[in-house]
Amino acid sequence: MRCLVALTILAASAAPAHAGFVLCNKTERVAKVALGRFDGSDWGSEGWWIIAPGKCARLIQTPLDARYYYLYASDGGAGTWDGTFGFCVADTQKFAIAGREDCGGRGYARRGFYEVDTGHDTDVTKYIAD
Repeated sequence: MRCLVALTILAASAAPAHAGFVLCNKTERVAKVALGRFDGSDWGSEGWWIIAPGKCARLIQTPLDARYYYLYASDGGAGTWDGTFGFCVADTQKFAIAGREDCGGRGYARRGFYEVDTGHDTDVTKYIAD
């Protein structure tokens, strides 16, 4: 019996960890989030994730392969989490846009995203807060 318990514990600990990028909303309002990143050949942006107060969303389901990712978030009111790295966003519920240039000319809005340094970790959790 002890051998069976030990094998079960060993198998559970050997299972691959769920890696990726998780963003948690520590505010009291719903947050609308977009992600920018480089896929190895081109820049792109995608969104919108709607994250309820006190909840988290896994934006990337696979192990991270870049050091830097970029985020833009808004609660539709007083809170906007942005930065100086320009990416295109769409007004639609969901979008995936290749490239960062000429957003307006392609029918998109341009927003400033902020940089997230993962330190080369393959699994990262970040927070937006008041």
